[in-house]
Amino acid sequence: MKVLRVSDQLATNVDRLMTPARKGLLGRLRRGIEKEGLRVDGEGRIVPTPHPYALGSKLTHPHITTDYSEALLEYITPVYCRPADALAFLGDLLRFSYRHLGEEWVWPASMPSRLAGNESIPIADYGTSNVGTMKHVYRKGLDLRYGRIMQSIAGIHYNVSLPEDIWPLLQSLEGREAESPKGYRSARYFDLIRNFRRNSWLLLYLFGASPALDRSFLGAAGLDGRCDKLKPWQGDGETLYAPYATSLRMSDLGYQNKVQSQLKICFNSLSNYVGTLRHAISTEWPDYQRMGVEEGGEWHQLSASILQIENEYYSDIRPKRVARHDETPTQALEARGVEYIEVRCLDLNPFLPLGIDEPQMRFIDTFLLWCLLSESPWIPDEECDRLDDNRRLVVERGRDPALRLQVGERQVALAERGHEIIAGMRQVAALLDAIEGSDLHLAAVDSLATRLDDPESTPSARMLRELQAHGGEWADFMTGLARRQAEAWRTTPMDAARASLFDELVETSHQQQHDIEAEDQVSFAQFIADYFARAREPRPAA
Repeated sequence: MKVLRVSDQLATNVDRLMTPARKGLLGRLRRGIEKEGLRVDGEGRIVPTPHPYALGSKLTHPHITTDYSEALLEYITPVYCRPADALAFLGDLLRFSYRHLGEEWVWPASMPSRLAGNESIPIADYGTSNVGTMKHVYRKGLDLRYGRIMQSIAGIHYNVSLPEDIWPLLQSLEGREAESPKGYRSARYFDLIRNFRRNSWLLLYLFGASPALDRSFLGAAGLDGRCDKLKPWQGDGETLYAPYATSLRMSDLGYQNKVQSQLKICFNSLSNYVGTLRHAISTEWPDYQRMGVEEGGEWHQLSASILQIENEYYSDIRPKRVARHDETPTQALEARGVEYIEVRCLDLNPFLPLGIDEPQMRFIDTFLLWCLLSESPWIPDEECDRLDDNRRLVVERGRDPALRLQVGERQVALAERGHEIIAGMRQVAALLDAIEGSDLHLAAVDSLATRLDDPESTPSARMLRELQAHGGEWADFMTGLARRQAEAWRTTPMDAARASLFDELVETSHQQQHDIEAEDQVSFAQFIADYFARAREPRPAA
């Protein structure tokens, strides 16, 4: 049996942290979940109806909003130390929603339901306030630049912050006390992010669940007949698939932006990240200039820059900090450092009622801490290109036995490299279990690692296997699953205290939106001019 080597730095870090973990001197990770899902009708088509008033204001509600489309629900949990608590809250958000969705269902898959062209995806409307208008115009700009089809894709965003007490311990162990605590924490979060970028293909393989889609997706995007990556599922039917694909959502059929690719953000430092994004929102792009920004009071996009705002930059992971009312996301990072990270490469698993479950959360937690505690040199441009190639190969052919990844100077089978990572993750799982007094992290790692040697056990393979058993089209299969999940959510009770909270938030969120609209004192044009004037200013730490 081959002995897998755990890096010296990882082993040293885990060993040094194990004693304080066993003594109860290390806190738990904190995490929150954002889950997206399209509202559809009984035939699996996106509904044209507005966001239900009974769910509250999508502008101000802290837990129920919309993403790009009026039909694309987004559920946001509070931050919890226990995965089960986040999942319980998310479940009650679904139960509450189904009290008010009538005959509509929440689509369980990442790739969208049946589409009837670009216009079948209604852009979200956030009211008449300047901030609400800005959110709407931003989405109009996304339509102008990329079309609405890409914006109809759904997923899970997983937000994680490491225990605050781990940072001074690591800083002391590494002999870096001369650095400011804020600067050290941000630098180490960027270490984590670089290792994530090197190895996020593992999450795409293990959790990707979108190997098939409805043909209308390509037709609406203007790609029908011009995509050689997909095959018809059966004859001239409406389902297309890639035999070995894991996550078409993360392929160039999904989130992509060729203009953004020139930014070359490989997350080597906070200053590089902030500076690159600030350059992108300040530098106009000729194609976007030709599209126009505003004409006769009609706004087409927020600006003609490479990015309208920082959130337009697509990435599988982001450094984050909660911004104050007068800050952009990068200004918040610049002023007070990284607070948490947002994992953005996770498909909805249609076979899980919430799209994610506790073992997956614990595996991701372990993976992220492994990324932090392992060596993480800076990424040069040529390595950045190789990492993009690895991710592309896994999303398109992840279950292909012939697939090889480029890891440093060697070509290696996906399963072999995956087991090397898992060997290190097991040590990190033991550390997390010592913090919690359980064996749940190690159990999650061991359970999900079996998918490396059995590609048929992955969600993407299960999708194709159950689609075969269904015997019909993918959209019909997903529609039936949406119906069964809706019935389950409608018939299970929710926590009484949370039910009262959600009822209260409906009223308060509508009142908050009304107050915001009544308080506006300047025109939208002036509001946007003031916003971009502030956004281009550096915000160094006090």
